[in-house]
Amino acid sequence: MQVNSFSSWRSLLGVLTFSSLAFGVMEQSAAVAAEPVKNVVLVHGGFVDGGGWEAIYKLLKAKGFNVSVVQNPTISFAADVAATRAVVDAQNGPVVLVGHSYGGAVITEAGNDPKVSRLVYIAAFAPDKGESVQKLIANPAPGAPVPPILPPVNGFLMLDPAKFAEAFAGDVKPERAAFLANAQVPWGVEALGGEITSAAWRSKPSWYLVTTHDKMIPPDAQRAMAARAGAAVVETPGSHAVYESRPVDVAAIIEKAASSTK
Repeated sequence: MQVNSFSSWRSLLGVLTFSSLAFGVMEQSAAVAAEPVKNVVLVHGGFVDGGGWEAIYKLLKAKGFNVSVVQNPTISFAADVAATRAVVDAQNGPVVLVGHSYGGAVITEAGNDPKVSRLVYIAAFAPDKGESVQKLIANPAPGAPVPPILPPVNGFLMLDPAKFAEAFAGDVKPERAAFLANAQVPWGVEALGGEITSAAWRSKPSWYLVTTHDKMIPPDAQRAMAARAGAAVVETPGSHAVYESRPVDVAAIIEKAASSTK
């Protein structure tokens, strides 16, 4: 696995033809969410844990939502999907399933659970059937920043702590960014290779928050994945850690998805 080509997006941008975009929109239009949803499940990405959702949790709880946070092992894709489905299945009623970064791949698979009504991608991967995060990042995109991913150790990846703040959390308070850098959760290489068996965004409505200052997943790649999924898109000038730096924006798109009758 070429971990240093994490910003590789040429293949994704090249395959998003008009026909594939239209197909995604057509399939999604068949999913109609007639009633507002009050259950929200939050799924974190790689290198971090669910604690980063705290501000979002508080904002949504104050609006009357029932909010649950998944703690992914981030060892294997299958285990993360199982952990997410366990939280979804525990909800009493329909669910808005939210994923950040790698968590977007997890919700794309776990979102096929019948309780999931809507999907929200926060600066996240949105793979299609047969794709994995590893496949999406396989070919370099000229000019895109390269995240400081260290070589794998015993099957796990980490970001260089000295470069974490600039790459992952450029608009987070320095002391908080330093803490996140030193509290990283090792991200299993096996998790990156997990392939989607059925993309939930093809049958369920989705929303996507694009972070225009992102140095982990290039904004153009985010826009391409959102377009392919037929997602309703909102853009914000945030870093990859937008859930930490701009929680109001993140909570707002989740609330929009939950209240929509799309």
